[in-house]
Amino acid sequence: MALPVSRLAPEFFDLSTRVAGEMLQKLVNYRLSVAIVGDIDEHVARSSALADFVRESNRGKHVWFVPDVASLAERLG
Repeated sequence: MALPVSRLAPEFFDLSTRVAGEMLQKLVNYRLSVAIVGDIDEHVARSSALADFVRESNRGKHVWFVPDVASLAERLG
């Protein structure tokens, strides 16, 4: 599943709200992989916790943060 950044509420990128964790965990529990597609640099610059979350997610197989559809296609190989 590919989700454009523009479709996500700003609260998604504030990890203290737990929105991202709960949503992404639910998708993974249903065995869905998800890619958040778009520029999140502004959000990452404001939160080292989010930067760590993105980095760790991108190391895995189920949740990825990619800057554009071309990057997603490349990652899918």
